[in-house]
Amino acid sequence: MSGLGSRLDALRRRLLFTDEPDAGVLQGVFALLFGFDLALRAAGGSSLGLRSWPVVGLVVIVAGCAAAVLVPWDRLPGWSVGLLPVLDIAALGFSRMDHAGGATGTLAVVPALWLGRQFGMRGALVAFLGTVFLLAVPGLLYVGVSGANLTRTVVIPVVAGWAALAMSAALGRVRASLQVIEHQRRVSQAIFDTVDVGLLLLDRDGGYEGVNRRHLEFMRLAFPSGHDGRAGQAGEVYDSWGRHLVEKKDMPTHRASQGEEFDDVRIWIGADPLTRRAVSVSARRVEDDAGRFAGASLAYKDVTDYMRALKVKDDFVASVSHELRTPLTSIVGYVNIVLERDDLPPDVVAQLEVVSRNTVRLHRLVADLLHTARTDQGPMPVVRIPTDLAAIVRDCVKAAAPAAARNGITIEMDTPESLIVLADEERIGQVVDNLVSNAVKYTHAGGRVSVSLRIDATRAELSVADTGIGISAADRDRLFTRFFRTRQAEQRSIQGVGLGLSITKSIVESHGGRIEVESELDAGSVFRVRLPLGPEPRRDER
Repeated sequence: MSGLGSRLDALRRRLLFTDEPDAGVLQGVFALLFGFDLALRAAGGSSLGLRSWPVVGLVVIVAGCAAAVLVPWDRLPGWSVGLLPVLDIAALGFSRMDHAGGATGTLAVVPALWLGRQFGMRGALVAFLGTVFLLAVPGLLYVGVSGANLTRTVVIPVVAGWAALAMSAALGRVRASLQVIEHQRRVSQAIFDTVDVGLLLLDRDGGYEGVNRRHLEFMRLAFPSGHDGRAGQAGEVYDSWGRHLVEKKDMPTHRASQGEEFDDVRIWIGADPLTRRAVSVSARRVEDDAGRFAGASLAYKDVTDYMRALKVKDDFVASVSHELRTPLTSIVGYVNIVLERDDLPPDVVAQLEVVSRNTVRLHRLVADLLHTARTDQGPMPVVRIPTDLAAIVRDCVKAAAPAAARNGITIEMDTPESLIVLADEERIGQVVDNLVSNAVKYTHAGGRVSVSLRIDATRAELSVADTGIGISAADRDRLFTRFFRTRQAEQRSIQGVGLGLSITKSIVESHGGRIEVESELDAGSVFRVRLPLGPEPRRDER
């Protein structure tokens, strides 16, 4: 059925002069119309003898049909096919040499349109002159210059010439538009192929509709055995860590073909780890006028150098951090031993306490750098055991109390006696400590920090709220990015390197949880951490 529909659509386009005129089709249609006119004449009582002029016209048209089919017009000069519509006009002239001429003169519009479509202005001139000398003049000479015959005969060339001229003008506008469109297409294609980003267009069914050269290079690397041009095909495509093959449902093209939009989805392509490329993929929907899904566009950016530079940097950071950790541990230990002595003068104790505080701060910074290096190597490993989250919260609040007291900040706490979750005790303690210490750090003197812990359905929810400086909407999107610090923190010279929240987010997500923030400038912030309780949640009230 689809093949028949295609053929009918092609025939329709030819009959309406949308496509290049087909001599056989147009000549056949003209012959049918001419025969229909003769049949109507006969039905009306007109006598058409074998030697009558209308029959002569019919013979000429039949000859034209044979020529349209048998003559290889594509091998002859382009003007030669114009002989067929001129021959048709001549056949109409023969048909008009009859006192019962019928309406065959109106059929002159068909060859006139053909000439106008095929040859433009020259064709229109030929159509006008042809109808004048091959149709109008013979009709006037044979039938006579009577009122009715004169009107019919003069109007036919005018109408035929006007129709051919209109067709020629329309064709000229179409050709000019097509030239502009073709020029724009070539410019767009040049830009499409020049950009150093792989570009892919999908249709509504997930078929590849457009691909630029850069993306073809990616495809040859990802699909060495070839690609069938459909979204979701599996190949040498690996996850963001370069460890596991990406399944069809997670392929960027499949996700985009389902109408999903995303940014910076990182994948590795290529079987050989030495030549493999890292690619960042973004996708956007394409919609029709009614807002329905009509396809998708995807952009593939090569970020291999960036990813490898990050790995080199993280390896360096991890190495230096390990080297620093050992002497720092020794310093902390020996300072604590010295502080345990009772014979130290007060001024020496005060100085040693300064050394101890700064050493602890430096030790934490080294630990943060190590955590940061690990987050780029995949999800942070955690050992989940039954852990009392309420006890961890109380310990962290107690540790932050001295700093809060020095700054005149009130800390409020609302926790159950015990709340058991499956978690890595050390790392969850780091999460709570980061959030509470940040709340104290960014709150003005005389402000308040509120820490609460409760169960929300099957999750534990930790909330840390403060009345501090707040976070602008522009900074909230980047708040959990490594080494990012808000403009307010920098303007107030608040100490920090911008790693705490990035590490906190990594730890929370490694536990299957999520972290959220609500904040406004000068109105404080609320951080919420939701953690799964585990397969057998338990809450003990003591």
